Amino acid sequence: MKKFLPVLFLIFIIKATAQTGTSPTPAGKPKIVIGIVVDQMRWDYLYRYADKYTPTGFKRLQTGYNCENTHIPYVPTYTAPGHTCIYTGSVPSIHGIIGNDWYDREAKQVVTNVGDTSYHTVGANGPEGMVSPNRMLATTITDELRVATNFRSKVIGISAKDRGAILPAGHAANAAYFFDGNSGNFVTSSYYMDSLPAWANAFNAKKLPAAYVKDNWKTVLELNKYAESTDDDEDYEKPFGKEKKPVFPHMVYDEVVSHPGALIATPWGNTLVFDFAKATLLGEKMGMSGNTDFLAMSCSSTDYIGHTFGPNAVETEDCYIRFDRDLSDFLSWLDKQYGAGNYTVFLSADHGASHSSGFNQKHHLLSGVYKNDTLIKYCNDYLKSKYNQDNLVERVTNMQLYLDHSKLASANLDATVVKKALIEFLLTQKNVAKAFDLAALGAEPLQKDYKEMFINGYYPKRSGDVQVVYEPGYLEGYTKGTTHGTVYSYDTHIPLLWYGWGIKKGYDYSPTYMTDIAATLAALLHIQEPSGCVGRPIEGVLKK
Repeated sequence: MKKFLPVLFLIFIIKATAQTGTSPTPAGKPKIVIGIVVDQMRWDYLYRYADKYTPTGFKRLQTGYNCENTHIPYVPTYTAPGHTCIYTGSVPSIHGIIGNDWYDREAKQVVTNVGDTSYHTVGANGPEGMVSPNRMLATTITDELRVATNFRSKVIGISAKDRGAILPAGHAANAAYFFDGNSGNFVTSSYYMDSLPAWANAFNAKKLPAAYVKDNWKTVLELNKYAESTDDDEDYEKPFGKEKKPVFPHMVYDEVVSHPGALIATPWGNTLVFDFAKATLLGEKMGMSGNTDFLAMSCSSTDYIGHTFGPNAVETEDCYIRFDRDLSDFLSWLDKQYGAGNYTVFLSADHGASHSSGFNQKHHLLSGVYKNDTLIKYCNDYLKSKYNQDNLVERVTNMQLYLDHSKLASANLDATVVKKALIEFLLTQKNVAKAFDLAALGAEPLQKDYKEMFINGYYPKRSGDVQVVYEPGYLEGYTKGTTHGTVYSYDTHIPLLWYGWGIKKGYDYSPTYMTDIAATLAALLHIQEPSGCVGRPIEGVLKK
């Protein structure tokens, strides 16, 4: 009888494999890890719209492990630093991605976080693929997975935004795919490959953007069901595209046909990413090799819709109801592809968002708008009156002022003295809460947590000279819609959900941080944490 036991066991394994269509689960590791970053998702969206969520989307993930008190530990709270922090476990002072863009003093121009003219677009014509992860100065958890398996594990990043795909995928990724709004294709950079794989070309050939919106954008529920939102027509919301008023139904079809990139400002931009994720997993046979693979995906439509309409709009609520349904469908698809319990998912966000300035003012909440071009004019006018020198402030970006050090030197002006004068002037301005010399942060009398966040966000070779901090509720340039980027909790408090293989069930209300995600993944997969990682594993998440 003993001779037949191995045969019977083999038959059992073959039958189990046939049921899921995949290889057996590798011992001690998941078949695949799926990272889902929801762009501009405030933590409270998990609960504000919960009555309209399905049991199998966000709520399913919440049956895993829910880190309720997760915050971003640096400023500015923008997309590129957020994605980088999640996957490096590090902060801008180490990984160098201090914003979506910053002022390059030597080049005398603003540079983007992934811009790289050494490479070209693959999959369409145009400059979209002139990008790489080379400005990111630390490894990612996805890099470490590649190294740990001697590059047998596949790692792919996908997003509507280039930065949402490239930075999470890391330096050693197999690929990063992002959406080209002109062609309507998912494209990549020659950093990764010289031509798109056949499966990606086949996906692009379907021309899905127009098909998604053939019936235009109507609310998925009856309009009177959106009790968690303001009236549909508010003057502090931006109209969609060429529309005159920000109200349903939104006639998006013609806009998307003429410019496919408009899709990303509708909920179907997220649908497109989920569908491309399925095509990627199938086309690349991810999770099938016996090594743990990693798909890093980012959903950006939530950000575009949030910027346009704000957190309290019917459009935002409708977007999250639809996202929940897309998520439910995707998780069900993963069950069929890999078998429930054989994959690990985490879901988080790159940043939150403020309420619209108009919403705050309407409800007697403190708020306002500031403009960088006005700020730089005021500062230069003041410095001109004091030192008789024009344009000593070169640039304002990421709420940081960059002084022209060559002009300071030629005028024999001490930079420290000029910064002190500039700070004194800024502190006289209405609604400026703080202003300080970034090079002297250690001596600045800031609240402890805030001080640490500014230190974590400061990288001397890329950051500015003087940091400006506005009072809570003040937005950079957005008289309609909203934005983010500040040190305040509405921008820093993000969701963090864990689900699947190796994950315990439970809730955690103690402080956790965006930097802890990569450290937790490293512990889960038993691999080295990324090179600049400062986070710690969240112990409650992991089964022992």
